[in-house]
Order: sequence, then C-alpha cells, then structure tokens
Amino acid sequence: MTVTVPGTESTDTSGAAEAAGAAEALRPHAEVAFAAELSALAAADDRPRPARWRLSPWAVATYLLGGTLPDGTVITPKYVGPRRIVEVAVTTLATDRALLLLGVPGTAKTWVSEHLAAAVSGDSTLLVQGTAGTPEEAIRYGWNYAQLLAHGPSRDALVPSPVMRAMADGMTARVEELTRVPADVQDTLITILSEKTLPIPELGEEVQAVRGFNLIATANDRDRGVNELSSALRRRFNTVVLPLPATPEDEVDIVSRRVAQIGRSLELPELPEGVEEIRRVVTVFRELRDGVTGDGRTKLKSPSGTLSTAEAISVVTGGLALAAHFGDGVLRSGDVAAGILGAVVRDPAADRVIWQEYLETVVRERDGWKDFYRACREVTA
Repeated sequence: MTVTVPGTESTDTSGAAEAAGAAEALRPHAEVAFAAELSALAAADDRPRPARWRLSPWAVATYLLGGTLPDGTVITPKYVGPRRIVEVAVTTLATDRALLLLGVPGTAKTWVSEHLAAAVSGDSTLLVQGTAGTPEEAIRYGWNYAQLLAHGPSRDALVPSPVMRAMADGMTARVEELTRVPADVQDTLITILSEKTLPIPELGEEVQAVRGFNLIATANDRDRGVNELSSALRRRFNTVVLPLPATPEDEVDIVSRRVAQIGRSLELPELPEGVEEIRRVVTVFRELRDGVTGDGRTKLKSPSGTLSTAEAISVVTGGLALAAHFGDGVLRSGDVAAGILGAVVRDPAADRVIWQEYLETVVRERDGWKDFYRACREVTA
C-alpha cells in the first residue's frame, strides 16, 4: 500500500510575491537567480528528456558548463572544469544510481549540487544539511507530535522529509556533507536508494519513488568529524570526484565570476582594476597549497588550512567590501592582506612561521609585488 505524502500537492502562488521575495533575497536559489537561462534552454531544447526532467541531459550539461544558444542567448558557466565530469554526473542522475560528489573542501560540490537539482527538477530546495547531530527523521520522516498525541499515527500527523517529498514527486533531493552524518543515520538511505522505497511501519504503508526521483550527496574526507560511508551505502552511489582548478587561469576565472555575482547581490561596486589582486590571492593560495612556487624552483611548507577556491572567493569579497566602504572602491593589496592572513594562519604557532617565511623568501623578491608585500607585512606584524 502506498501513501500520498502530505504537503507535496502543488499550490498556486502569487507570481508578484515570488518576484518581490527573490529581489529581496540575499542569495536567491539557483532556479530563481538563473531563471532566464533555464527558460531559454527549455525553449531551445528539442532532445529527449528523462521522466519529469525540466531539461534534457545535454541542456543540463550546457547550463552547468555554459554556451551560446541558436537564438544568441548566452548561458554563463556555473562550473569551470573538465566537461567529462559534468557529463558523467548528469548521466548518473538519468539512471537509477544516486550521485556522490566527492572532493576536498572548496571544490564547488554544493554549488554543482544546487545547479544540477535546479536544472533537472526546477527546485534545489529539497535539502538535508548533514551535521553530527542530523537525526534519522531528517532523511526519513518525522511526526507532528500534537497530532500524534491527539489522534495517533496518521497521514495528517506525518511530517515528510525532503527526501520523502522528492520520492513522491519524482524530484531531485540533496544531502550535503553526508560524511558528517552519523553512520547509523547514513544507512537509512540504503533501502531508499536500492529499493526506491521508504517504509512507514507505523502506518503499515510505504512511499514508493516515482520516475524522476534521484539523490545527490556531497562529501569530503579531509575535515574533522568525518564518518566513513559503509561499503553497502557507497555501492549505491556513483562517485564523481571534483578536482581543484587545473590552472591558475581557471581559478582566477572562477574567483572573478563568483565575486562579481556576490558583489552584485551585496550592491558592491564592480571590480574596475581588481583582477591583478585576484591573481595574487590565487597565486598565494595555489603555491602554499601545492608546496612549491609556480615556477617550480622553490619548495614551500604548506599551512594547516585547505586554502581552497571558496576561501579565495571569501578573501576577495571581503576585500571588495573594504574597498567600497573604507576606500575609493578600487581593490588594492591592503584590502585583501588581512583576509589572506586569516585564511593562511589557522594554527597561530606553526602557520605563522610558514607564512612569514613565504613572505620573506618568495613575495619580497617577486617583481611587481612590493605593495602586496608591504600590506601583508603590516597586518602580520
């Protein structure tokens, strides 16, 4: 016996109210922020679409990677990286296997997950945020205890999880930071992913996933508090590893695009001359992350932090805010120096020594970096 999940029925909403809410949102969901691109792709997309997909796999990949449509519409890239990675990820969602996006912190796992769900289902909000305290109910279902005490177990007392709602509606669910979830809670996904069924023993019923349902999980094994996936659960996923940007140019491009998007949402000024500072931040992060200078001549010690692309975006965004509110609106070395120090020096003892050595042996001797060196020395002192 199957059950209709409460709260999954479609309801009419005011388009004007939605538009007003989107305009006020600090960070609109992907399907809202890029609604025009998704609409243009849907109009131009004449390829076969899997059941309940808003776009074909080709169009989903184009949405992620960018391109120009026959009518001249430009689709901005959401992910800069190997095309095959995106193609494998999209193809996985078109099968009966779930998708696990794996990578070190800051490799855009959450960003890719959100945009995949937006392009496939038109809704990226069916989300379970994994933490050490995530309960089983967050993945399966919970209860409205007032209803439960008053009337006992019933459909009206059932509170569906995002995963249950996705199963009932044939949508894409997301589980962020799966390896932070306790192991016994992780394993509640095994039946869902293998049998495509969620039993509700209290009602003697079940929810069966309809066509179109799938799940995207993200995970990394670098941070503290990581719980390894059981072999049974790992077999239910097709794992796609998202690498760090391959070249400095790719990373500068990613940072520039994201800072511009964030800056517009915060109503910060455009970056008229900020590319050089972005390049410096990216260079510092890559060299300390790789343990060697870009020319390969000098070996370096790596600090304890990850120094990811996401952290570079945060440093540059913070610098842009400083330049806008306390400077002349032009991003300069002094605006990013403090942010770099905070990102690099996580361990006050060991990391500070590594940073000072890098400043004196590499930054100080680099042509055209004198202002950057002085700014970093000032905040380090």
